Amino acid sequence: MTTTLITGANKGLGFETARRLVEAGHTVYVGARDADRGRRAADELGARFVQLDVTDDASVEAAAKTLEAAGGLDVLINNAGIETRTEDNSVPVAATVTADQMRTTFETNVFGVVRVLHAFLPLLQRSAAPVVVNVSSGLGSLTHLSDPDHPAHFYPGIAYPTSKTAVNMLTVQYAKAFPAMRINSVEPGFTKTDLNGNTGTQTVAEGAEIIVRMAQVAPDGPTGGYFDVKGPLPW
Repeated sequence: MTTTLITGANKGLGFETARRLVEAGHTVYVGARDADRGRRAADELGARFVQLDVTDDASVEAAAKTLEAAGGLDVLINNAGIETRTEDNSVPVAATVTADQMRTTFETNVFGVVRVLHAFLPLLQRSAAPVVVNVSSGLGSLTHLSDPDHPAHFYPGIAYPTSKTAVNMLTVQYAKAFPAMRINSVEPGFTKTDLNGNTGTQTVAEGAEIIVRMAQVAPDGPTGGYFDVKGPLPW
C-alpha cells in the first residue's frame, strides 16, 4: 500500500488530488492547518487527517512523527501555497511590492516546502519507491515570462512567480541530491481555486491531472523535471 501525504489538501487541487489517489488505492493523509476543515475533508474522502501547518516547525515535526508511527511515507505532494494580495485584492507589482509581502509568500511557498522536505526526507528514504511532487506554476518559468509572445509574459505580479521559480530550483537541487527519489515540479494550469479568486479557466479535475500522474511515477521515471499535462516545460 502506497502512503501519500498532501499538504494543503482540505480544498481545491489538494482535495481533488487526494480524492483521485484514494481511488487509486493510496493511503492518503490530508494535511491541513485547520483541524476541523481537515478532518471533514478526510472523512469525505475516506482519507486520514494530519494537522500540518507548513509555516510552523513544531506542526511539521509532529506530522512527521505521526506518519512514522503509522508506518512511513512513500509519496509527498507539496501542494500548500498562497498568493499574497493587496487590500484591493490585486497582486503586488514591481512598483509597489514590499519585502514583507515577499516574505509572507515565501514563508509558505518556499520555506514551507523546505521545512516539509527536511522533516519527511528520513521517511521517504526508507520507502522502496519514494516520490516528491512540488506543485509549482507556469508562472515560475523564466523562459515563458520573458517571452512577449507567451500569455504568462503579461502577468504583473512579483511575489508568487518568484516563489515558484524558487520551488523549481529546489526541485532541481533535491533531485540531484537524492537520485533514488523521483522529485519533480508540476504546473497544474490556470485552475479555478480560492488561490486566484476562482478566476481560473480549468476545473480542479483538469488541474489535478498532472499532480496525480507524477505522484504515481515509476522508479525509472523522470526526476528533476518541470511538467504540465502536455509534457516538459522550459525553466
